[in-house]
Amino acid sequence: MHRGKGMKFVGDSRVPANRKPNIPKDYSEFPGKTEAFWPNFLLKEWLVGAVFLIGYLSLTVAHEPPLEKIADPTDAGYIPLPDWYFLFLYQLLKYDFASGPYNVIGAFVIPGIAFGALLLAPFIDRGPARRPGKRPLATGFMLLGVAATIFLTWESVAYHDWETQRSQGEIVAEVEVNTEAEGYAIYEQQGCINCHGENLEGGAGPALGDTGLSPEEIAEIAVNGQGQMPAGLFEGTDEELQQLAEFISDPAAE
Repeated sequence: MHRGKGMKFVGDSRVPANRKPNIPKDYSEFPGKTEAFWPNFLLKEWLVGAVFLIGYLSLTVAHEPPLEKIADPTDAGYIPLPDWYFLFLYQLLKYDFASGPYNVIGAFVIPGIAFGALLLAPFIDRGPARRPGKRPLATGFMLLGVAATIFLTWESVAYHDWETQRSQGEIVAEVEVNTEAEGYAIYEQQGCINCHGENLEGGAGPALGDTGLSPEEIAEIAVNGQGQMPAGLFEGTDEELQQLAEFISDPAAE
């Protein structure tokens, strides 16, 4: 048999002559439904981002940031407070079923179930519809998550002791304290140091380094209390009360 003889070519109209790779159609074939990524879509994204960035920078300039004093790991009376986006988890740990011996439930189990449900929502509800009413599971998970986050955040803000929070983290100037004074010994003996710090810098209670109060006013507060400080904490004699009040009024005095 000679070369090329005896060979037959069969054509099939179902196979295109010019095959094209699997490339999606151009956006211009869908008028009104899509647009070019560059520059149309990306320019809009940049404009929206610029508006939020300028607004955020304006807020930082208009409002002084609530900075606190340097962290003191020895201050056992300090009450930490997380940032606003974690307040809902912070509030969850205050409930009886999620705190104390059940802390693992509040810290891991409940948040794990909640976020796990949100991650599984696209796999549980795989319907083609895009309207929320036709996607009950996905819509329900989303609404439940948003409602729980808003409620817990509100509860945390509404019932938190902000007065103590501000006083314990307030930045105060260091004052000279005479630790050899008799008033300082009474200050330690009466347990004032536990709430107001070794150098009167404050802690669970306010700072006492520069109160501007007279000894008589300080003695009145020590006996009858003020704000979060209850009455009856001082258990010394009148002479010791006077020494304590004079010391707090002027901590550097000999």
